[in-house]
Amino acid sequence: MKATIIALLMIVSFQTVWAQQFINKATIEFEVKKSILKDMGNNMWDEMMKENLPPFKISYFHFSFSNNKSIYKFDHIDEKIKLPDYMKRDEEENEWYINYTNNSFEMKKTVIGSAIYVKDSLQSIQWKLTNERMVIAGFNCRKAIGKIFDSVYVFAFYTDEIMISGGPCSINGLPGMILGMTIPRLFTSWIATKVIIADVNEAAIKPASTKKSYPNKEFKHLLAERTKDWEEYYKDDKTVINRFVWNALL
Repeated sequence: MKATIIALLMIVSFQTVWAQQFINKATIEFEVKKSILKDMGNNMWDEMMKENLPPFKISYFHFSFSNNKSIYKFDHIDEKIKLPDYMKRDEEENEWYINYTNNSFEMKKTVIGSAIYVKDSLQSIQWKLTNERMVIAGFNCRKAIGKIFDSVYVFAFYTDEIMISGGPCSINGLPGMILGMTIPRLFTSWIATKVIIADVNEAAIKPASTKKSYPNKEFKHLLAERTKDWEEYYKDDKTVINRFVWNALL
C-alpha cells in the first residue's frame, strides 16, 4: 500500500513538473509602468506641463503565443490614472508579431500620429545570465542582463518553464519567456500579472495587414527625419530625442 502511494505521488509530481516545463501555448498579461515626469524634458514648457500630469502611466498588454509565433499588443490603460487623450492614443494601435522559427519580426508602430509598419529580422541581443532569482506570476525566474541600441541596458527575469524565447515588444533571445523586465534609460518596467494557458486565440497570432513596410534601417532614417526639428527645442536635453527613438525601435 505504501509503495502504491509513493508511486502515485511520483506520478503527480512528474506531471506537475512536465506541465511547468513544457508550456508552449498561452496568453500573458503584462503591466507596463512608465515614469511620465522622468521621461519628459526639463525645458520651461515641459516643466509647466508636468504640473498637470500624474507621475506614472500604467498600461496593460497581452502577449499570446503558439507554435513558436507570438503577438504582443495593447489591451487597456489603467483608467484610475487621469491622462490627457494624446497620451492614451500613442500606443493603442501598436503591435509586434514574431516568428521565432525563421527569426522574422513585424511591427506596427504609431509615430507622431502615423502608423508605420516595419518588417525585418529579429534583433540579436547578447545576454549575461546571473544567479539572482525571483518568482513572477507563479513562475520561477532567473535574471539576465542584455544591451540594445549599443548602450541601453535591459534587466530581465525569464522562466524556462515557458518554452518560447520571447518577451515584451521585440526583446528576445533568452532560454525561456521573459516575465519581468526593466529598461532604466526608458524609465519603464514590464511585469507579468497572469499567465492564461487555456483559450488561446491562435488565429489572432498573425502580423498586421499592410501594403508597405520598412526594413529597420529605413525606419531609423525615417525617425531621424521626423525628429530633426526637435534638435533646437531639446538642445539642452537631447536624451529626450534618444528615448523617443529607442521607444519607437523597441
